[in-house]
Parts: sequence; C-alpha cells; structure tokens
Amino acid sequence: MRTTDPVDLGLDPDRLARLLAALEADVGAERYDGAVVLVARGGRVALHAAIGWADRAAGRRAALDDVFTIFSVTKTLTTVALLVRIDRGEIALTTPVAEVLPEFGNRGKQRITVAQLLTHTAGLAAGVPPLPVEALGDLSAFVAAACRQPLDAAPGTDVHYSALTAHALLAEIVRRLDGGTRRFRDILDADVLGPLGMRDTALGLRPDLAARKVPVVVRDRSPGVFDPDLLEAFNVLVGPEAEIPAAGAVSTVADLFRLAECLRRGGEFEGARLFAPALVRLATTIHTGARPNGFYAFACEQRGWDPFPANIGLSFFVRGAGVFPTYLGLTSSPRTYAGLGAGSAMFWVDPERDLTFVFLSAGLLEETRNLERCQRLSDLVQAAAVG
Repeated sequence: MRTTDPVDLGLDPDRLARLLAALEADVGAERYDGAVVLVARGGRVALHAAIGWADRAAGRRAALDDVFTIFSVTKTLTTVALLVRIDRGEIALTTPVAEVLPEFGNRGKQRITVAQLLTHTAGLAAGVPPLPVEALGDLSAFVAAACRQPLDAAPGTDVHYSALTAHALLAEIVRRLDGGTRRFRDILDADVLGPLGMRDTALGLRPDLAARKVPVVVRDRSPGVFDPDLLEAFNVLVGPEAEIPAAGAVSTVADLFRLAECLRRGGEFEGARLFAPALVRLATTIHTGARPNGFYAFACEQRGWDPFPANIGLSFFVRGAGVFPTYLGLTSSPRTYAGLGAGSAMFWVDPERDLTFVFLSAGLLEETRNLERCQRLSDLVQAAAVG
C-alpha cells in the first residue's frame, strides 16, 4: 500500500511517531503482543505499520498483512449488508422483524423493529441462546434458538449491547430478503466484500487465509465483560464453515481501511456504490440519546466510572460530546464513528478532520483496559493532525 508524506496531509511526523512509541512500549512491557495500525487523511495513507508479535509464543513477528479475528467489527460488515438492502428499498428501519422472520414474533417480540436490533434497544436477552458452544457458528440453529427466547426488557426502553443475537437476526433478515437459499457468507461476499475489493476478509476462516491468521490469546484475564475462555474459543469456532455474523469474521488492516473509505466517501469506493450518502449519515448518527449502555454497568462498577452514554447509531459507535471513557478518543470530533471488536480491534472515521484510524492487535486485553488503550491511541492520532 502506497503511503504519503504525513506533512503533505497536515500530519506531524514526530507526533505520529508517538503512536508507534506507545505501541512499542506496551508490547515491550508485555501488556499485549503486537499490533498493525493505519492512519490516513483524506483517503491517503500516512502510516501503515506492524509492531511486535503476531504470535509471541511461536516467535512470529507481526506483519502488515496479518489476518485477525475482528470480533464485533463483524457487526459492521453485517450492518453494511443490511444497509445495501435498505438502499434498494427491500426493507425499512421501521419494518417489524416478524414481517420477515415470522417465527420471531412471539413472547413480546412481535413489534421489535429492524432499527431496534441495530441500536441495541430491542430488549433481547443478554446471554447467548441455549445452544452448545460448537453450534454458535450454525446460523440457522442460532436464529431458531434466538426466536424462542423471551425478552429481558420492553423494546425501545433500555440500551443493552447484544453480543451475538441481534446481528444473527439481521443476517437472517438479509438472507430471507435474498430468497433464503444462499448462505449469508455468500451474500456478504457478493454484496460487500467483492465490490469493495476486501479479498482478505471472510465470514469464517477461509482456508487460504489460515497461514496468516493471528491466534486469539487473552493476555489480561482479569474479570470483565467478556469471558476470556469464550474469546479464545473463537480459535476453534471461527472455522471455514462458521457463520457468526456478530463476531466471526477475519480481516486485515488494509481491508478494513477499504471499508472505512467506503463509509468516509458516503457509500462508494473505487467506483462501487453500496448505498447513498444520506444512509451513511443516518447510520452514523446517535440514536440512543443520553441513555447508558447496560452492557457496561459491570465495568462502571468495577472501575468506579460514572455511567456514560452509549452513543450508538445503526450499529456504529459515535463519539458524541462530553468527557467520559470512550474508545474513540476524547479529542475526536463529535461525529466520529467506529466499529469495535472485543479486546483487540477498532476502526474509526472522523469526518470533520477527514481522519481514519485502523487498529488490530494480538494478545487481547480485558475490555475496560482495552477501552483505555483505544482512547489513548485515538488521542495520539488526533494530536498528529496539526494542519
């Protein structure tokens, strides 16, 4: 990938070097193992670097084309596939889920809308449906179990992050709109990954990507919002046939930059238009008001944080205004939007400053520590934008 002199992009090279120094210090202190990062402005790459280890135990150094499990950044890909269908007029945000998935319309779920799934306000049960762990990659089995579950809250009231269920349902909606015969992974390839040239991205671990795959290892195993053993189980769960539309994709920093560019450019990249700019703006606008994300109640209690706003758009996390813990950096502009993945992954676009940051790391952190790391790194990127 070609890089541009940071000075030509209004970025201070010495300040960008602070980002690399922070990563190298963290890796040297064995807080985590390594990372691949990219910083761009106006679509031109100023920094693309690999730091530390892809697999510390095996002595394998990080490389620019390393393939990572991107966890919940997968939700962004699933959301984009749905936005394509909304742009085509096949479904609306206000459509009840049960109109497309009739089996979902029971136990108080009849009026839940597509928008409520996207904004994590559907009141869905917080846990994974009762399935064996090895069945989490079977989309049809997962959706059937999710449709039988009762609600945890009245739809449209609380914000509570749905780790796996909401986006499995959204993927099945896309599949049914498509005719119900193709697998979701194939629809994702045809509608999103192919048009954007994301050749190193797949839902499930495509065999040709396996040699570059970074193993999921949790370095910080202190109690948190995610179970370290479940996260490491993704080494097995994300196999060649697995379909986990909320957390089961693999990708590279370069590919996620292509996705970010499509969003930054209002739904178009290299001549492929997925949807209109108006839909990008709607998707990256906060739809949860000042309500906190109940998913982080444990984290706030654990760390002594005051509750802070969820700031969720249509799956995207949005910076918003105010001083509170945020992955996106305290100095990012209010309309900055992001995709986030457990303990390890992030990309964001700051439309006001025309900045993009992509970060994938090896050696996962406990989630509140990951939030603090991402906030610090994001602010270092912002500090480099001086022109």
